[in-house]
Amino acid sequence: MTVTSEELVILVRVLTAVVVGALIGFERTFHGRPAGFRAHALVCIASSLLMLVTVYQNQWMTIVPLDAIRTDPTRMAQGIMTGIGFLGAGVIFKEGLTVRGLTTAASIWVTAAIGILLGTLRCRAGCRPASTLGTSPINRLCSPVIRRSGACRSLSTILATSR
Repeated sequence: MTVTSEELVILVRVLTAVVVGALIGFERTFHGRPAGFRAHALVCIASSLLMLVTVYQNQWMTIVPLDAIRTDPTRMAQGIMTGIGFLGAGVIFKEGLTVRGLTTAASIWVTAAIGILLGTLRCRAGCRPASTLGTSPINRLCSPVIRRSGACRSLSTILATSR
């Protein structure tokens, strides 16, 4: 069984989403915060996989006529962020005059956004916000892998080749 370059690109994107989500979650677990390693890794990989399905929908659904497929990645991204918003709302609690869980909700939301970027051909853009969350190892891990694999192409190149 041979692996095509497209399958390799998908594999690198999914693995990058797992690593980035896990690193963000590891940092939260390390500091004793709720929604740690597993939660962030799952949120990042799920949003990345859903966006990959949207990006490659035309190529994977060969039985269905092309005019029957309506591909709109922005709608998928909106659906993901809405769902994660509900998940985040469940961790916010008001206790007297203090509000708890806002940082947890925000970190889950940002992790989903990073997963969306990683799933839509924007790997470098997905690693940059992750590094601002305080996880400096992300840049050291992502940059060489992304450069060597060729998994990320600029959006203009993709749009130009799809016409």
